[in-house]
Amino acid sequence: MSRRYLYALRQYDPSLKATFTMSPHFLSQLLNISIKKASLLYKEIHTSSNSLSKSQDHLHIKIITIYDKHFPETLKMIPDGPLVLYAMGDTTLLQKTKSISVIGTRKPSKEAFAKLVHIVSPLIKQKWLIVSGMAYGIDGMAHDLTLRHDGATIAVLGGGFYHVYPKTHIHLFNEIVKKGLVISEYPPYQRPQKYHFPERNRIISGLTKGTLVIEAMERSGTLITVDQALEQGKEVYAVPGSPFIRETAGCHKIIQEGAKLVANFTDIVEDWNEYLS
Repeated sequence: MSRRYLYALRQYDPSLKATFTMSPHFLSQLLNISIKKASLLYKEIHTSSNSLSKSQDHLHIKIITIYDKHFPETLKMIPDGPLVLYAMGDTTLLQKTKSISVIGTRKPSKEAFAKLVHIVSPLIKQKWLIVSGMAYGIDGMAHDLTLRHDGATIAVLGGGFYHVYPKTHIHLFNEIVKKGLVISEYPPYQRPQKYHFPERNRIISGLTKGTLVIEAMERSGTLITVDQALEQGKEVYAVPGSPFIRETAGCHKIIQEGAKLVANFTDIVEDWNEYLS
């Protein structure tokens, strides 16, 4: 059941309650799909609730839908937002407003960690929530730094909880579950696919009012998140660096295109105090 079909069903029936009484033939007409595919969807609709409840019992997974009061308001306002979130950890963090998404290349420079310490550490100490994607490089470093300072962090995954990716971050995953929050729009049994990661990026930027790029190459997946943040009307910040290293080329590019240059954490705090809070 893709988001496209779910959105079509919600257009017909905003509560989705009528979905459980629809016949395969009606689904076929409503969604403009073959009767064969409609029959598969019908079967999925009437059997999926049992498998979800089992996974919820097994791993203490919380399921938050767009109909729940705890669903983040920020995600209701973004284009093509998720309709369901699977969560492990402290779901109250979804309501924390003073937050920033921290993203960057999976292959950072030697200076990257020092940049994080210089700009992100003071935000953590001031009780800012740090949101990232638990990927290699900047993402993992941002989560790790936050945990070291006993700060609050949310990791957004590109697959289900049964298939943590990258596998080398399983320890980090477990630590974030204990001390922060891990979320995914994919069911626990869903293996990560290549296209999931650009998709999940819209949630990373969507959860916060601002996105901070620590490092990015000129052609980088990080810039997909930047584009999504801009489409969502969010603030974008970028850390400049040496023109002689490729890991800063993407930051320089987006600064030229209008992202705010960040030399110190106060550059972000001033924006928050002036018009983001």
